[in-house]
Amino acid sequence: MELIDTPANPCPPGACLVGARARDGVVLRAAYWRPERPARGTVVIAQGRSEFIEKYFEVIGELLARGYFVVAFDWRGQGLSPRLLRNSAKGHVRRSTDYRLDLEALIEQVLIPDAPKPWFALAHSMGAAVLLDFIAASETSAPFQRVVATAPMLALRGFAASDYARALAGLLIGCGLSRMFVPGGGRASHFDKPFANNILTTDRLRFERSSRLISAFPALRIGEPTVGWVHAAFRIMDRLARPGCAEHIKIPLLMVAAGDERLVSTPAAEAFARRLKNADCLVLPGARHEILMERPEIRAQFWAAFDAFVPGESLAPATEAANQV
Repeated sequence: MELIDTPANPCPPGACLVGARARDGVVLRAAYWRPERPARGTVVIAQGRSEFIEKYFEVIGELLARGYFVVAFDWRGQGLSPRLLRNSAKGHVRRSTDYRLDLEALIEQVLIPDAPKPWFALAHSMGAAVLLDFIAASETSAPFQRVVATAPMLALRGFAASDYARALAGLLIGCGLSRMFVPGGGRASHFDKPFANNILTTDRLRFERSSRLISAFPALRIGEPTVGWVHAAFRIMDRLARPGCAEHIKIPLLMVAAGDERLVSTPAAEAFARRLKNADCLVLPGARHEILMERPEIRAQFWAAFDAFVPGESLAPATEAANQV
């Protein structure tokens, strides 16, 4: 395991690289950073599909500057955590609930031993859906005090596309083809395409930074998902859509959605937020899917919302008092 540090994408100083072993034996790549001053709490970064720790170095630095202890990790099957198929370019997971094992391992082996409370989560796309699914399924209180979810994967953009993909994935799974690329998919990642054709961000600098990093270090590359991953993704989204699921999530939740979203459904995020008593959804005009990799003016709007929502140490006395009751 390693963290890839380059002049164009420097690793924030002080990184501690660790492995977190899930109950099924998968060892995840994880890392944490301590701020220079006493920590205001911990922020866990839960990436989206195909992402990796290095892509968030800029965000990690911004969180450290705000005084947070930061934890980042690679989900199974992506980044430099173990790939699950011989063809490492295939984005795959065996079961939708396997991602819960990743979060359990992170909490037990990284957060509990090392991370100061209160704990917060900053989750993107697939990571947001997995985290919400994990919290909703928890029989005890959620370990995080607050969650910020960017472009959460609650539904695909366009109901027709979603229904067709769900039906096709189910058919192919039934034929034993869970490990194949989705029809028409292959090894190329979003960042192998020209910036002008991308649907992720309007910021050329950040797009090309990720593109160059993947080109220089192909081990980070993930291509299109497998049929199995798509099937698992629909299982997660379907669970979150069930009556009572969202209502089971009691912690404060801020969703930040993209106004120019081209992958997931922004209306689904708004509707999900309305189902919760303690949630809100902010839509950023002009933003595409990767809000944290967007233009400076869009990112400034995000950070203003984050800073207003995540209060850091102000929650600590209330948390301690609650633990004593």
